[in-house]
Order: sequence, then C-alpha cells, then structure tokens
Amino acid sequence: MKTFLAIYLGSAASPRQAEWGALDEATRQQRIAAGMQAWGGWMKTHEAEVVVAGGPLGKTKRISPSGIADTRNDLAGYVVVRAESHEAAARMFENHPHFAIFPGEAVEIMECLPIPGQG
Repeated sequence: MKTFLAIYLGSAASPRQAEWGALDEATRQQRIAAGMQAWGGWMKTHEAEVVVAGGPLGKTKRISPSGIADTRNDLAGYVVVRAESHEAAARMFENHPHFAIFPGEAVEIMECLPIPGQG
C-alpha cells in the first residue's frame, strides 16, 4: 500500500462559493448538516484506508528568504489515505461531499514519497 495526501481545494472567489453565500441561512444550515453527515459516511466507508483524518486548514503564513508574510491560497483541508495506487486513491474521492454538497472545487491527491537516501 502507498500513502497519499489529499488536499481539499476551494476558492473564496469561486462562483460555487458565491452561490453558497447567497443561500438563505436555513438552507445553508440544512446543506451543512447534510454535508457533514455525508462526510462522516465517507470517513466511515474509508476508515480502513484513512491514515490521518486531517481536517480544515486555517490562515496561511508564507516563509521565504524575504521573511514572513500573510498569504492566501485555495487549500481548505486535508486527509491522508492509503491505497494500492494513485488511481485507486483518486477514485476514493469521486463525488466527495467536499464538492458534491459543499462549495469546494476539487480534491488533489499526491503520493507521499520517502525522503531520498533514508530507509
């Protein structure tokens, strides 16, 4: 089995986010409840493959040779999973609640590779 990092993406400037923001409060709360139930179902279905449950991501700091600065990106959350292949890991996220119910845009999957020269 290989290990994969899945990153949930969503832009505050996306049309999906604008539609979500335009919902009345009761409708938004109903969708949040349905989305969280579906997310919990996804986690239960894949509990044997989930290595790190992850969660939402907060504000971002960028550190570079120029120093430390606030920045923005589209990273919304993460989870770490195990699968036989990159394709199998990606298929786990087809129709995921992140974008099937919530206004998220995508999930990106990347293999966690060993550090070169170490074990």
